Amino acid sequence: MPPRRRPPGPAAQAELATLSPGSHLDPFLHYLTAECGMSANTVAAYRNDLRQFADWCVERKIASLKAVDLSLLADFLQALHARKLSASTIARRLVALKMFFRYLVLEGVLTESSVELMSSPKLWQYLPTVMSPEVVDRLLQAPARTDSYALRDRALLAVMYATGCRASEIVNLRLPDVRLNERICRCRGKGNKERIVNLTPVAVAALEAYLQHERPLLVGRREQDALFVTRTGRALTRVVVWKLVKKYARRAGCSGDVSPHTLRHSFATHMLAGGAEIRALQEMLGHASIRTTQIYTQVEHSRLKSIHSKCHPRG
Repeated sequence: MPPRRRPPGPAAQAELATLSPGSHLDPFLHYLTAECGMSANTVAAYRNDLRQFADWCVERKIASLKAVDLSLLADFLQALHARKLSASTIARRLVALKMFFRYLVLEGVLTESSVELMSSPKLWQYLPTVMSPEVVDRLLQAPARTDSYALRDRALLAVMYATGCRASEIVNLRLPDVRLNERICRCRGKGNKERIVNLTPVAVAALEAYLQHERPLLVGRREQDALFVTRTGRALTRVVVWKLVKKYARRAGCSGDVSPHTLRHSFATHMLAGGAEIRALQEMLGHASIRTTQIYTQVEHSRLKSIHSKCHPRG
């Protein structure tokens, strides 16, 4: 009978605990918030991505971060592909892993990072869903008098399309951020960076009606400075915004998977079609890198090719 394997001693157990794939996560997330200035939403996304990687390692009995090599990482990316995740989602998870392992090297936990040798999935094939101006008009008119909070919903949709703001930026808008007489509002994007965005006449008119006739009834006597509020006077959440966009997109007969980000994509594409410069659009969207904004030039080129093939006699 073979001798029973002795359990690891206290020192070995401490080393395994220190180097387990799920360890150092909380200090890393604190590092992202305190030293990198990342937003709460970004940190939450990184937490979810890294938790899934840690769970995946546990399922394969990977007990130490030192065992994470190129072969293991390739298997992990293949598992993500098998789940039919988009290239952008996989790329974000790879970024989360790279930052996590850079942090471990910086802290002296590891001497090197194999993740740095991994390249991101090709994103050039990914084109965001964009609505035509006519479809956007139908969406903005979708809230009807029979809806409980039609003025709020119409103002919400109009502001999202007028500014290209993310859902998280819309729900964080406060009354002092909006200056209707100047047709501008101040929003806070990723990393808590502020920028000034313009409001269209349609958005201004919708906001004026909402602020004058509906918001006071929703807020009542509560001290609430959130611009968009629920029936109980609390600030809207991203989940509620997502549900409202879905609701009115179905009513407007929008095809495809429409989300709050679809309005942002549509805003950007329509701005380019109207002659906006790419650098100006980058500032309006709050993109840190021009590369992120350049994807909309591909969307616009794709739209022009479609029009050309339909309308040109030799198309």
